[in-house]
Amino acid sequence: MITVEKSDPLSPDSQYLISKLSAELAAITGDSGKSNFTLDSLDGERSLWVLARNTTGDAIGCGAIRPLTGNIAELKRMFSDRSSPGIGNALLTCLEASAKSMGYSELWLETRRVNHRAVQFYKTNGYVRIENYGPYVGREEAVCFSKVLGKCVSG
Repeated sequence: MITVEKSDPLSPDSQYLISKLSAELAAITGDSGKSNFTLDSLDGERSLWVLARNTTGDAIGCGAIRPLTGNIAELKRMFSDRSSPGIGNALLTCLEASAKSMGYSELWLETRRVNHRAVQFYKTNGYVRIENYGPYVGREEAVCFSKVLGKCVSG
């Protein structure tokens, strides 16, 4: 079983996973991804850093959301060490639900075109291609996605 919990991005577990993510991104894309993410971007009240843990409590994945606009959050630093199936889905489900509960109606993200595993993962989970935004405008290597978060039904 995988649990996902809010965590401190400065914790040793978080730093370990961030370094693994940066190394993997550098190997796949030639860029660690650090230039478009700083930990202080998670300081706002509508930001969140989470860790996924396995049954023995080992940190096996991470991810974050931070505000882009009043109703759009950006998904950042998603990573799974792939030690067991379902880590990415557990992280994404938690971050989507958290974003929705924080009042966001949509999630945006960027990944690299050559990161085929990530591109397929987001497409499989309902994300659709959008025009590149912000620092990714005009960058051929970048591909951006969006997902409208489901509406709450009451009554």
